Amino acid sequence: MKCEKAEQDIVLVTYGELPDERMASLEQHLAECEACNRELKAMLAMHEALAYLPMLDPSPNLLAQSRMRLDEELDSIPPHGFITRLRSNLYSWLGHIQSAPALITLLLGVGFLGGNFTYRYQVAHQPKIPQTTIFTNTTNGAIADVSGIVQTPNSEIVQVTYNRVTPETVQGSLDDPQIRKLLLIGTKAAANNGVRTDSVILLANECRIGHRCEGGPEGTVRNGLMVSLRYDKNPAVRLAALEGLQPYVAEDQRVRDAVLDALAHDSSEHVRTRAISLLEPVESDSSVRQVMRTVSTTDENPYIRTVSTHLLQGTADIQ
Repeated sequence: MKCEKAEQDIVLVTYGELPDERMASLEQHLAECEACNRELKAMLAMHEALAYLPMLDPSPNLLAQSRMRLDEELDSIPPHGFITRLRSNLYSWLGHIQSAPALITLLLGVGFLGGNFTYRYQVAHQPKIPQTTIFTNTTNGAIADVSGIVQTPNSEIVQVTYNRVTPETVQGSLDDPQIRKLLLIGTKAAANNGVRTDSVILLANECRIGHRCEGGPEGTVRNGLMVSLRYDKNPAVRLAALEGLQPYVAEDQRVRDAVLDALAHDSSEHVRTRAISLLEPVESDSSVRQVMRTVSTTDENPYIRTVSTHLLQGTADIQ
């Protein structure tokens, strides 16, 4: 066997296409020819390396464009006669029979080159993802939420957009509007009982001692205390809110209604007991007497029923 024939058989061996009857001749030639032996090893090494490359499919746009161009070219070919078509088909059939192994090798080579080109093109035109930046400054804060996710097509690369919470600290007097605004926000910190308690206690003390809690824009502090009294789940916070509302029970009907609501519906005995003591100066009010009558007969706490009854009797004596 000559080296030219052996090189053709080496290609077929690499892809498992060499017939068994020609394998013996090739093996005998390889035992005698060092050059062909190196060729076989190189082909096997290349075949093994190709096995690790990913199989890439052509994009749908490329396939569609190729089909359209093929259809256009076929339509532009003038029609042939019956004899011409028959002769062309016969020659084509004979050519396939004679050169099937070589054709397969050619197709594999073209497929490899096309796939490699497509892969390099995708890698070259792939969107560049910014390198991850590690912030060592702790003022960046924790991650608050994720606002967007974008995945690069045909890859495992994901771009995530997120927002950070940056903690800040401010120090100032309790009379400062910004400090009071932050304390009002603190009264609504649902996840932190300590923050809510401290905020309500500070605001309640300011109102109880009369530090700029008399009407005007400072009325929002009073509103914040009433909201805490009605809706906060912590009894300690509700008690602190009652203390801050004490100076306004007589003058502000809204505050009086909030305290009456606490007396009638609050789940804490301590809150209801404290509400009675706050309402004592206005016990002659008709709305207060009506709630007192209900509490004196329906409250589950004997002490609260007794105190309510005594207040009602004292009001009757005055009248």
